Amino acid sequence: MYMAYGWPQVIPLEQSLGPSSQRIIYLKVINRLLLVVSPSHLELWSSSQHKVRLGKYKRDSDSLSREGENLQAVWSPDAKLIAILTSSLVLHLFKVQFTDKKIQVGGKQPSGLFLANISLLLSEQVPFAEKDLTLSNIVCDSKHMLLGLSNGSLHSISWKGEFHGAFELDSFQRNGSEGNTLHHSQENGNLRGHLETLTLKHSVSRNSAIVQLELCLRMRLLFVLYSDGKLLSCSISKKGLKQAEFIKVERWLGSGDAVCASAAPEQQILAVGTKRGVVELHDLAESASLIRTVSLYDWGHSVEDTGPVSCISWTPDNSAFAVGWKLRGLTVWSVSGCRLMSTIRQIGLSSVSSPVVKPSREQVYEPLISGTGMMQWDEYGYRLYAIEEQSSERVIAFSFGKCCLNRGVSGTTYVRQVIYGADRLLVVQSEETDELKMLHLNLPVSYISQNWPVQHVAASKDGMYLAVAGLHGLIIYDIRLKKWRVFGDVSQEQKIQCQGLLWMGKIVVVCNYIDSSNTYELLFYPRYHLDQSSLLCRKPLLAKPMVMDVYQDYILVTYRPFDVHIFHVKLLSELTPSTTPDLQLSTVRELSIMTAKSHPASMRFIPDQLPRESISNNHSRTTSNSDYLAREPARCLILRANGELSLLDLDDGRERELTDSVELFWVTCGQSEEKTNLIEEVSWLDYGHRGMQVWYPSLGADPFKQEDFLQLDPELEFDREVYPLGLLPNAGVVVGVSQRLSFSACTEFPCFEPTPQAQTILHCLLRHLIQRDKSEEALRLAQLSAEKPHFSHCLEWLLFTVFDAEISRQSANKNQLAVPKSKTLSLLEKTCELIKNFPEYLDVVVSVARKTDGRHWADLFSAAGRSTELFEECFQRRWYRTGACYILVIAKLEGPAVSQYSALRLLQATLDESLYELAGELVRFLLRSGRDFEPASADSDRLSPRILGYFLFGSSYRKQSLDKSTSFKEQSAHITSVKNILESHASYLMSGKELSKLVAFVKGTQFDLVEYLQRERYGSARLENFASGLELIGQKLQMGTLQSRLDAEFLLAHMCSVKFKEWIVVLSTLLRRSEVLFDLFRHDMRLWKAYSITLQSHPTFVEFHDLVEDLEEKLSSVVNLEEN
Repeated sequence: MYMAYGWPQVIPLEQSLGPSSQRIIYLKVINRLLLVVSPSHLELWSSSQHKVRLGKYKRDSDSLSREGENLQAVWSPDAKLIAILTSSLVLHLFKVQFTDKKIQVGGKQPSGLFLANISLLLSEQVPFAEKDLTLSNIVCDSKHMLLGLSNGSLHSISWKGEFHGAFELDSFQRNGSEGNTLHHSQENGNLRGHLETLTLKHSVSRNSAIVQLELCLRMRLLFVLYSDGKLLSCSISKKGLKQAEFIKVERWLGSGDAVCASAAPEQQILAVGTKRGVVELHDLAESASLIRTVSLYDWGHSVEDTGPVSCISWTPDNSAFAVGWKLRGLTVWSVSGCRLMSTIRQIGLSSVSSPVVKPSREQVYEPLISGTGMMQWDEYGYRLYAIEEQSSERVIAFSFGKCCLNRGVSGTTYVRQVIYGADRLLVVQSEETDELKMLHLNLPVSYISQNWPVQHVAASKDGMYLAVAGLHGLIIYDIRLKKWRVFGDVSQEQKIQCQGLLWMGKIVVVCNYIDSSNTYELLFYPRYHLDQSSLLCRKPLLAKPMVMDVYQDYILVTYRPFDVHIFHVKLLSELTPSTTPDLQLSTVRELSIMTAKSHPASMRFIPDQLPRESISNNHSRTTSNSDYLAREPARCLILRANGELSLLDLDDGRERELTDSVELFWVTCGQSEEKTNLIEEVSWLDYGHRGMQVWYPSLGADPFKQEDFLQLDPELEFDREVYPLGLLPNAGVVVGVSQRLSFSACTEFPCFEPTPQAQTILHCLLRHLIQRDKSEEALRLAQLSAEKPHFSHCLEWLLFTVFDAEISRQSANKNQLAVPKSKTLSLLEKTCELIKNFPEYLDVVVSVARKTDGRHWADLFSAAGRSTELFEECFQRRWYRTGACYILVIAKLEGPAVSQYSALRLLQATLDESLYELAGELVRFLLRSGRDFEPASADSDRLSPRILGYFLFGSSYRKQSLDKSTSFKEQSAHITSVKNILESHASYLMSGKELSKLVAFVKGTQFDLVEYLQRERYGSARLENFASGLELIGQKLQMGTLQSRLDAEFLLAHMCSVKFKEWIVVLSTLLRRSEVLFDLFRHDMRLWKAYSITLQSHPTFVEFHDLVEDLEEKLSSVVNLEEN
């Protein structure tokens, strides 16, 4: 797993001269060196810790005009020779030699970098220069180079400059493999691409030019891409690329629109980029069948946005690949299709909202916005170098951290999630708060400057200690104390070349490579002291370990091809800082397995699982448990390089295939003795193309019998932007990481921030326990989790999945004969019984009901309880919002009359609690349900909500309602009940002058305030005294706040519509609306005199004196005008 972090770095390049200067023709990383070739010169940079230019060769203008610009280039595998073909088809051979001149980059530590001389060895015209041919890229092995020509032929050249002539591929040399070209998988593919594959049987068109070659030496395969989009796979012999007879045609690949290809030998996958902007992954071990396709279509970006694929580059371990597009950006994907990183900003979910972005100086926040020309990973996978399309000014370097879970010989623990970069660790923090955070932990400069980069990281079982190894030595970080522990003797540190790390309790196990004898050994160091004097044991190994693992006192070491050795470790005394006890290592098992399968990428011990109830609760429990813990594991899980997961029985060597397309897995059984561990019932989890899978042991004699395993695939499907890193067993969640971009106005590029995210697995565990009739254990597990975040969501998801499965089962059985109902409780009933123990039950049940079809509600509430009873419980607990959700269920199951009665009760209660938005929803429900119910109750006295509009809405609704020929007698009951509830509450608010609540009430319920004010002008709405009214309303409204002023404006508008002078004067005064007061007083001077006297005579109204003076001035000017 690879995740970008930090800001992209820029490596500036010297500007080229000439007509083709705006492009780079070659980019390659070998042996910590970065080679960049432009049309007129080449530059050699260090790609190690310090990015420094070590050398360059610049051609003069005379050479450029005589021999042409650089056109194609290739670098020998030993990084000593560079071959360049010019546009005039002249071959240049350059030699790279390092001088004794050291480069000082600052600081006390030497950089280890030396200047390089690049000299021209050979300049010779190629023999096919007069034929006016164009060239493909150049591929090479240690002895020869191979390039494709536009006439469809290949030409071989030695690194000594010898030309071996051109030869054509005989497309009829199939060796009986023609039929295999049709075996394309339909999974994630498309029929159109498959049909196009069938048409590629004919031989290569003579007019098709070779545009790209892809050489995979480990698999001895050569892929030839033609200009018409056809891709040909060829095998090469061990003798190399010298002669035509060494290269044989195998089969056609792809959908006929290929533009680039890149092979991953470790995974045996070929990635093919297409003109459609899609990348096709082909399985080279299975007749090149199509595995799946990946693209940005699901993220709202079509080929019009990105253009066709321009380049593909695999990480060094082949677990991820980067894809660059011709028009815009690059993206990094895992093999399973998880999007790990993307430079393209997510704008919307459709291509319409994500238009093609035109590059401009103002738009500088997206790297590679003009497209990706070429890209290359460094040999460690910590840097991705990319060059923008049609750019020769710079190389952009993206920093990556990786978390190679279950890969190689370093142990892993799922409780501590660590991503490691070249010089730092990114640690997920989850102890202090429920929120997950990413901590950047920089390694000590004194260590990493000499031992760059980080190569192995292992966390202790409890996650509190981290062992980190660079090029040499080892350091340990204490997370609690936030301190590093290093070797005191640097010479001892330099003797250790760590090839793998394991934790065994308080002991760090180092797999060390001894350079002088070319052998490997295991070193055992206590975590509290890194020194030769504290070395507990040194165990020589037979060869280089392929994979390693540890469980309690047992170590598993596997050599190639597949030899498994298991050692038992025994400490003869207690391990303390004051003592160095003897450690004995004995071989307890050796197993040699013959298989033609892909080699293991990871192996993990599987402890024998005993059900918790099988351990008695008497005094012998401790003894039984200790015996159980000391038992040697008899099984282990194997994850092969091709993604196949299998179970190996160490007793008889039998291997059982479990699943495929797996990237990583965690063994969870027997890993924790804590009582709060929520995942003890799980055997292991795996992640791959299908998402997350949970594996449980069976109940039979063989707990690992394959056909008895229960997998819950869809319930743990991760977002395709979130990659899982590990587990938090005490929280019952899977921790994943996804990309986040942060932008700053002071930087050209955004900062890439890996962001941790959590997904719960509690619902899966509870369902598993309920299925196995472990109700007490399920209740105990749920109680342990009750305080965890998202607990309510877990219960809801549990009930939903169980209910959904019940619906599916009923649908499948509906055409079968009726089966007599079992006396035992169904899984749905058991689930409801479990959730009833928690106060979230009422919310959970109605939430699940709202997410399912109403036709199935009867089945749900037959198990969960009668809807009216659940509503009543909500009502008594004053959970009115939850109770309101039950109204629709009651209408469906119990009938409209019952639901209307419940809604009226709830309406009164919500008004009392000032829940006006909820009250408005209830009013709308009563209107809607009344209209639906009216035809069926024309002969009864039931309530008709249509006349309710007379009291709730404006005149248009009232007119529409009264036009209906409905008797007042039929409607009176309904009108009386709702009218009394709404109007009595309005009167209550108006009498108490709770004006803010009155406004909220009117807005929430759409109550007709105008009609009410007209009727209550001399009732509850009357103001007895202006002075006291102004003082009281001023206190109630608190005019200093914006919301109060808005409420007053709302009321003033309604008062003006009914010409309610007393309220208009008071509200206009509080709002200082002098224009309204002026308009009112100019026609009633007697009212003005009373108003001014009142305000000036009361000391509490001093704040309004300026308003009075302003009004007096305006009114006097009007009076003078009228007199004149």
